[in-house]
This record gives sequence, C-alpha cells and structure tokens, in this order.
Amino acid sequence: MRFSNLITNTLRTEPSEAESPSHKFLLKAGMITQIASGVYAYMPLAWRSLRKIEAIIRDEMDSIGSQEIRLPVLQPIEYWEESGRRDSFGDNLFTLLDRRKRSLVMAPTHEEIISYIAKTYIRSYRDLPQILYQIQTKFRDEPRPRAGLIRVREFDMKDAYSLDVDEAGLDVSYKSMEAAYRNIYRRCGLPAIMIEADSGAIGGKDSNEFILPASSGEDTVIICSQCEYSANLEKAVAVKSDLTTEEHLTVEEINTPNVTSINALAKFFETIEARTLKTVFYMDGDQLLMLTIRGDLDVNETKLKNYTKGHQLILASKNDILRWGLAPGFASPVGITGVRSIGDDSVLLGSNFIAGANKPGKHLKNVNYERDFAFDEIGDFAQVKPGQKCHKCGGVLEAIKGIEVGHIFKLGTVFSDVLEVLYANREGEQSPIFMGCYGIGIGRLLAAAIEQNHDERGIVFPVPIAPYQVNLIGLNLQDPSVLKEAEAFYDALWNEGIECLYDDREEVSTGVKFNDADLIGIPVRVVISKRSLSHGLVEIKHRSNKDAEMVSLDSALSRVKNMILELLDLYQA
Repeated sequence: MRFSNLITNTLRTEPSEAESPSHKFLLKAGMITQIASGVYAYMPLAWRSLRKIEAIIRDEMDSIGSQEIRLPVLQPIEYWEESGRRDSFGDNLFTLLDRRKRSLVMAPTHEEIISYIAKTYIRSYRDLPQILYQIQTKFRDEPRPRAGLIRVREFDMKDAYSLDVDEAGLDVSYKSMEAAYRNIYRRCGLPAIMIEADSGAIGGKDSNEFILPASSGEDTVIICSQCEYSANLEKAVAVKSDLTTEEHLTVEEINTPNVTSINALAKFFETIEARTLKTVFYMDGDQLLMLTIRGDLDVNETKLKNYTKGHQLILASKNDILRWGLAPGFASPVGITGVRSIGDDSVLLGSNFIAGANKPGKHLKNVNYERDFAFDEIGDFAQVKPGQKCHKCGGVLEAIKGIEVGHIFKLGTVFSDVLEVLYANREGEQSPIFMGCYGIGIGRLLAAAIEQNHDERGIVFPVPIAPYQVNLIGLNLQDPSVLKEAEAFYDALWNEGIECLYDDREEVSTGVKFNDADLIGIPVRVVISKRSLSHGLVEIKHRSNKDAEMVSLDSALSRVKNMILELLDLYQA
C-alpha cells in the first residue's frame, strides 16, 4: 500500500475526547472515526489489524474442532422472554418494532438462538459434543460508552458455544477453550491473566475472565500476593477479621443527633468502624429489602443481586424508607419485622455492635446477633478491600486495574432446562444438554493491544496484528535514483510476502513522515534516502528501538526478513 493512496488523516494535536491511550492513538492515527456515542467506523489501517486478529481467532477455534456458523442479528423478543433474559439485560438490550409491530432484539449475544439450533439439529448423544462459533456484529445499549473501542454500543465479537452430554464433557470443552484463548492472547502479544468472574446477565454457575493488566483499565482485579488466587472485584472473596472476643454487654440507647455516617458514628463512640453495623435498604420491585453489614465493609451489590435474583435491584430512596415506617440514617435490624432482612456473615464475627435504634437521632450500644436481632438469610455480600487476607492461603490481597479481553462461562443446563434443549441419552431417555459460552471482543482486543504496546510517540504494534509489517519511507523522492531504489525495494518486499506500507508522499517533510511512522506503529521501519544511498546503505529500525542500524542495500531485504521472523518468534509457543 502506498501512503499517497491510503485514506487516513493523522492528527498533530491531541484529540480532546480521548479517554485512554488506545482511544487517543486510534483517533490520532486516523484508524477510527466516531459516528455516534459508542459507534465507530474502522478505517483501513485498523481494519487490517482487526482482520489479522480474526484470523488468529479462527485458527485457534478451528484447531480445537469448532465449526464456524453465522447467526442472525435480529431475533424475535419472545426467545428472550422465554429464557428470562429480557429482564436481566434490561435497558442494555436494543429493541425495535418491525412494520407489523412485532418486537425484535438486536442481539448482544446468542445463547437463545444456539438453544434453538441445538433443539433442531441435536437428537441423541451420537450428535455430541459440538462447539460452534461465529464472528459477528453485536449491539448493547451501553449507558456510558467510553475509552474508544473499550466500551461501545456496536462491536464485533467472536462468540462460541459448546454442547455436551454431561458436566464432565462440559469441563473438557471448557478446558479446550481456555487453552485456545491463552494461545490467542499470546499470538496477539497480550499477557492476559485468567481470573474468577461473575457471570452477570449471561447466566450459569461458573465463569472466568481474561484480563490484561493496564492502569487505564476499568475493571478492578483482586490478586493474592502469595498464591495464584485472582478474581474480579464483583466476584472476589476474602477472610473477614473475627472480633468476637468480648462478653455480651447490656444494650444502651444513646442520643446521637446528626450522626448519620459510619465514620461519624465510630468517632462519636471512640471506636473502630468494625464495631458498628451498617444497614442499607434496597427496592426489589415494590418490596423493601434490608441488608446489614459490618461498618468496616461495603456492600457488593453484584453479590446481592445474584443472591436475590433481583435484576433491577436499586437503592431505596429516603421516601421509600419512610413509607415503611423506618428511620433513614438510624436504622438497624433490631426490632424490625415485615421487611426481608438479609445479613452479611461479617455480623457473625463481632459482638457488642453499635447500631441504629430505629429512632431519629438515636443509636443502640452493645447490640449482639441472635440475642437482639436475627436475619431471614445470611451470606457473603461484602466487597473485598486491598489488605484483607486471601481465603485460600492467608496472603495479603492486592488490587490492580485491567481490561477484560475475554469471558468464558459454564452455563450448564441453565438454558437447557428453561428452553427444553434435550437429547436422547444412551438409555433412550431425554436429558438436558450441558452448554458453555465463550466470548472475545475483536475491537476491544485491538484497543487492549495498544494499551499494552505504546509509548509517548504512538503505537508499538506486535508484529502478528500490525496492519503492515514494514513501513518503508522514501526521502528525496524527487531524485530519480532514490525513487528507483525505493520503488524496487517496495516491490521486493511484497514479492517476498512481506506486507509493506510505502510512504511515497513527495510534498511531506521528513519530520512528518517519521512522526506518522511512530504514531501508526508498524514494527519495522526502513528509510531510503539520497544520503544513505550515497554510501550504498539503507536505514533499518524496530519501532521500539531508539537507534537505527545502517545496512547495505544488497543485504537489506535479508535483514528485514530476519527481523520479522525474529519478531514473530516472540509470539509462538
């Protein structure tokens, strides 16, 4: 490709809307153009990289026996209502009406349709196992699209689905897909780590995310400093300190005017926050729900929503709480009836707590579980904090930021049970198919690669996913001898199967050409100029290196080939 023919527009100034390095450099290099919030056009350089990512993914999917299919974007909403996910996806689901006023979904994922396909094509155990995959455009009505391709409303995704006779078979498919994902990230130059994750609206029992550590990431990951435990903040668990060392003292009611926060409460009583109880109210539809947790901890609403199945669980307003006859800011489970009361298990690890007296301006001192109050249900609803101990080894937990670059799920029979996706087993009986689903966002993978591989000047592409392998820059092209050698070298590269972007622009300064080369980030730069040719040399440089090497014109092609092979070897097993 000649730069003079390339449709792009590199920017000299920083894009004001850029929220992350990848967002900035993709815009600045003219690789993407925003059409609407969370909706982008991919220009030729970005599209070449995306196609290379897709090729790597297809290669790894095919290597484990997956079969590529194509499923419809438009789906009748009845499929989603039958599965129950119309409510769990909520406003994130794009819907529309056709001319007959029939409701359709613009698919964010395809578990329902895969279930229909399985019901149509799978008859007996002889038809299993199967893994099907597609690379297709998806739609999610994100409330806050951000960071360029990191969080968008229209995106391309590889989604795969495994179908097995039992849980053991699902485990085999899951492990195969995990290995394929690890190969994909390695081949794309991404040091992704696998962590435990919440299954969210997709559903299922277990899931794992693949996270690329990055300071610009929007996900918080909890990792152990001593063992291999790692989990998304939404899923993470930790050891909670045990403070049950005192005898149960007599309850006292204390006047506490204007003391409505945990911090203020601890200061008022000259104690630690772990000696207080925090009560938080939620509306689950038209029902009030009360959650009580130790004051030193925060509520993990994802854990609570998963436990209660309250997909639209929201914090109760002050008026909601008053309507139920309770005292906002001074509430506790002591003496409360008629409200669903859930307790975090941290409350069992303490005694003589300070809690609301359910009267404005008053708190109770020396409140104890069982003696003074009880819960309808108890579980772990706390958000892990850095510094807590690992529940597996006792090591100290730390928090890092990262970008989710893949998510795999063990769905089990969640969809099969609801949608009656059955097969005839060896005994001739009808059994539910065990399903798994596995997703990778293609555009997000490109953005993550740039987040991981850039410097102050621009992108530093890993060679397997770079739009081109070589950036050939011709200087002094008005000189016929220079033009002749540059053109010949360009042809020689392509004849050797080396992908080359040739900067043949004549009315552009040397500085602009070099700046554009650094910005676009093609791995190998070759410069042919009048000065270098006067010595029979060309300049060759890797994008990440500061200094270039001067190589004879006769050996330059061989040197470039070897550099590319060396770079490709970095991403092999």
